[in-house]
Amino acid sequence: MLRPYNLLENVLIDIEEDIKKDINSGILADKYSISEGHMRRLFKFAFKQNIAGYIRSRRLTASLDALLNTDLNILNIALNSGYDYEQTYIRAFRDEFGISPGKLRKTGQIVKVKPPLHLFDENKLEDNILFGPDIVMVPKFFIAGISHNIPYDKSVTSAPKAAIHFWENERKHIKNSKNHNIYIGLTCNNNFEAGYSEYITSVIVNDINHIPAGFRGYTFESCLCARFRYIGQHHYYDINRKIACEMYKRISKFAGNNDEKFSLLNDKVYFEKIDIDSYDGNYCQMEWFTPVARKY
Repeated sequence: MLRPYNLLENVLIDIEEDIKKDINSGILADKYSISEGHMRRLFKFAFKQNIAGYIRSRRLTASLDALLNTDLNILNIALNSGYDYEQTYIRAFRDEFGISPGKLRKTGQIVKVKPPLHLFDENKLEDNILFGPDIVMVPKFFIAGISHNIPYDKSVTSAPKAAIHFWENERKHIKNSKNHNIYIGLTCNNNFEAGYSEYITSVIVNDINHIPAGFRGYTFESCLCARFRYIGQHHYYDINRKIACEMYKRISKFAGNNDEKFSLLNDKVYFEKIDIDSYDGNYCQMEWFTPVARKY
């Protein structure tokens, strides 16, 4: 099984090489021995777009060369671009570029195209992948869980242990969760003098008025956040010290970049989000969020 970086890099290369053939997520999934559903989820998580839509856009973009630089008729261009019917190609072309292929050929209108996606060395994290940050608006949400005081010098080992214990033993007692398969690990209330912070192992709930005794409720107010996205070839339980340290090193690099327009407020609160349903036995996905403030 390929590492996430190599898998997605190969998928992008395959799409470009076979763009005029019948390339699709099913063929790619079979080639790399993962389910088609997980191929689609992995691609969307990594690149924030559907793989089918990306392939369609790249195929239509590739057809522009024949349309504008040869005398081939529209039917032959359609067939050479993987379309069985001329009208199907024309409809897809108009949806993509806002103009029919015939009119574009006549007018030479400038159109916006979908460039090929690329991975960069800065995305590689021990052969796994880290994307971001994206600046996103996170709506207000509520969590219920167990509160832990985690020493700073033990956070990369103690926090995962607390998360696993919560997931296997305590989560079942929360009855009003919105999705029992999404884990939220939220860090807040940093006590710099004492050298620890509060870490809440939790799930999202409808409200914090009906949580079990001994559990902690917390309201995350709506705000702009920086989001980092991680893909690793391992189980969620196997996010170890080495991976965590490298991830936080990358996040700190962004925080210390004076050229960025936003500053991280991770001294106040931040959280990781894991959708357990996205794991298929090969690749895990995790998102990390912290509020941001505009510098200028």
